[in-house]
Amino acid sequence: MSGTLLLIVGVLLVAAVVVVRWQRPAWYWMSFGAVFAMVRVSFRFASVMDACGLTVPPSRLRLTWARMTNRPAPDSRPPRILRIRPTRTGLVLRLKMRPGQDAFDFMASTDRLRHSFAMQGINAREIKSGVIELRMTGYDVLKRVRMPTESVRNGLRVPVAMREDGEVHFRDYQEVPHSLNLGSTKSGKSVYQRQLVKELAPLHVALVGIDCKEGVELAPLARRFSALADNPDDAAELLEALVSRMADTYQVIRSEQRISADVPDGEITADIWGLPDHLRPVPVVLLVDEVAELALFSNSAEKKRRERIITALVRLVQLGRAAGIYVEICGQRFGSELGDGITMLRAQLTGRVSHRVNDEASAKMAFGDISPDAVMATTQIPIERPGMAVAGDSSGGWVRIRTPFTTLRQAVNACNTHAHRTPALEGLAAFRPVLPNVSLVKIPASASTPVTA
Repeated sequence: MSGTLLLIVGVLLVAAVVVVRWQRPAWYWMSFGAVFAMVRVSFRFASVMDACGLTVPPSRLRLTWARMTNRPAPDSRPPRILRIRPTRTGLVLRLKMRPGQDAFDFMASTDRLRHSFAMQGINAREIKSGVIELRMTGYDVLKRVRMPTESVRNGLRVPVAMREDGEVHFRDYQEVPHSLNLGSTKSGKSVYQRQLVKELAPLHVALVGIDCKEGVELAPLARRFSALADNPDDAAELLEALVSRMADTYQVIRSEQRISADVPDGEITADIWGLPDHLRPVPVVLLVDEVAELALFSNSAEKKRRERIITALVRLVQLGRAAGIYVEICGQRFGSELGDGITMLRAQLTGRVSHRVNDEASAKMAFGDISPDAVMATTQIPIERPGMAVAGDSSGGWVRIRTPFTTLRQAVNACNTHAHRTPALEGLAAFRPVLPNVSLVKIPASASTPVTA
């Protein structure tokens, strides 16, 4: 009887583990998967390295010693394991490469290593000369995106998505001041923008929006916006007002430099971050939704307005960083067919995020001048995974990310909660949205969970 009971308990336990692995892969990984994976990697390491061609022949000294002692020839040597540690999404394996090995060999073999170690994905990067790190993921972290409850925020560095290697993808405006966000309809572009606004809302920053779709995307978030334009005419005036603010900020910086022999090096500055706290103007994040609406025209009057808009935008992305003005441009396409000045504007947008696009030409608008591999990865984003994107920068590096599903209500509640942080910008008072006071709406627990279906 006891044997039958043990069998039933064992079957139920196995069934429970299978269900947990299917429904809650993160729980399974932290309880069982990490241990199994560490044992599997440790036992298979030497044979996998040899099968993937990541070993080196024995040295002449070892061969000579084997001949002198009449012993069999020594085997090829795999890289040495420096450290292996589990994370909440996978494993981190740090290796010491043998003489003659190259980091590119490991990067080119990541797919074979993924299959050999039975992992979801592997990314390789060089830590320093002779040391490479393999970051492995034990399950598909982009299938059901769950952001960590705590992420390190510093200045204007905010978490916006999850990377395919299990790390959090941050948007750091001080490192990458201007960015381009491309994506077709229903690709998750608007959700990315909502997540961005939601994370920026608690910070000491002024949000300025241009939404020429009559404000349907940004108007619900207007309580946290210092200025908002919902048509091209207002957008032209708003952009020119920002250019004037930028010029005034440079005058403040110039008057405070006072470069002389007795001024400490740390007090010499060429941007707002070196100014004293009482003189530093609040940084501004400009969000432009659907940039094509600003570039299209049908008559001479609209053409003149377009020239004003593009000229102001180019000046902001070229000169705005030091004045604390950061630009986030969204659109479905961003090519030369939008007219003069567009390619010049795109060249100044260091950060690139491309969601699913409908053709390869649109992907090239984002990454054609940065990385051909990123172009190919963008065209392979499946339609059933909205919010998935490829993020890169001018260095050529890129990574797959996915934004957690953020409802409009979640973003609205965040903006309403931090509406008292909305600064009044001098010269932009005419564009400040005026709205009645409203109370927050409680979100059910199921709706507030940051999960992308």
